[in-house]
Amino acid sequence: MFLLTKGDKYLIIIIIIISLISIIYVERDATSYNSKYISIQVNGKEYKKITFNPKMVGKTIPIKTKYGYNLIEIGDKKVRVIEADCPDKLDVKQGYISKPGETIVCLPNRLIIEIKGENGENEIDYLSY
Repeated sequence: MFLLTKGDKYLIIIIIIISLISIIYVERDATSYNSKYISIQVNGKEYKKITFNPKMVGKTIPIKTKYGYNLIEIGDKKVRVIEADCPDKLDVKQGYISKPGETIVCLPNRLIIEIKGENGENEIDYLSY
């Protein structure tokens, strides 16, 4: 039989508290960005890079390639596909994305729209950890 002493219990509680504080700190630091931008890729290559600014709110950007047609709408620090010629329209149904790391994918048109963030220093890839 295994018995815990009072010191063991305190040690476990201290380790749990330190772990929670570390997780909160790393998550807060890794997800805070100085600026965000939209990366639009077609067939694996960057097609367009759009920075968020007040002038872009409400603008629509047509993307017409040999793979298909998509119409993108930029909102206040968010983006969505409002029109596509693909058969299933899953990219249109997805709605807005706004956080770094979120993506909209249209497989028939080989389109990927991703929100990316820049810190200006060495970035931690929080999603990989």
